[in-house]
Amino acid sequence: MQTMPSEIQFYRANERPYGAFSNLYRRDFEFEDEVFPTAEHAYQAGKARKPEVRAWLMAAPSPALLAMAAHGLYYWDISPGWSTKKFDRMKRILQAKFSQHTDLRHLLLGTGDVRLVESATVDSAVNRLWGEVNGVGKNKLGQLLMEVRAELRETHGSTHTRELQLASA
Repeated sequence: MQTMPSEIQFYRANERPYGAFSNLYRRDFEFEDEVFPTAEHAYQAGKARKPEVRAWLMAAPSPALLAMAAHGLYYWDISPGWSTKKFDRMKRILQAKFSQHTDLRHLLLGTGDVRLVESATVDSAVNRLWGEVNGVGKNKLGQLLMEVRAELRETHGSTHTRELQLASA
């Protein structure tokens, strides 16, 4: 029997199996009555103050370019109070993403109580806020994923256990 590591690190959306924890992972889901292709799109859609800036961001050719463009917005283009509401928004996005897709929910629940860490390689304030670089950072994305995992365990835990038992039978 395999033992679980004490920590699961993720970063790139194409990494197996935990790339799905990245906000750049492509999987449509509904959030605030709109369908978004990635969690990054749903998150950044709330950042823009003006509809034309939001439309410009949403038209980015990739989730990575969307993130880069959104990080470069001027103060006057950012929704008022963004710094205080962005973590709540991200948590609600993660709740939507992982509750709407059974396979993603199973992946997250399957991590047990292991610490989840977005582990970036480029040292920047953004990477140290949402993840860690060389073990240093706030790891807010990892923390929010672990909170969502605990909530999903409460609401779907018995279903998840039953499905795993059926799959192994």
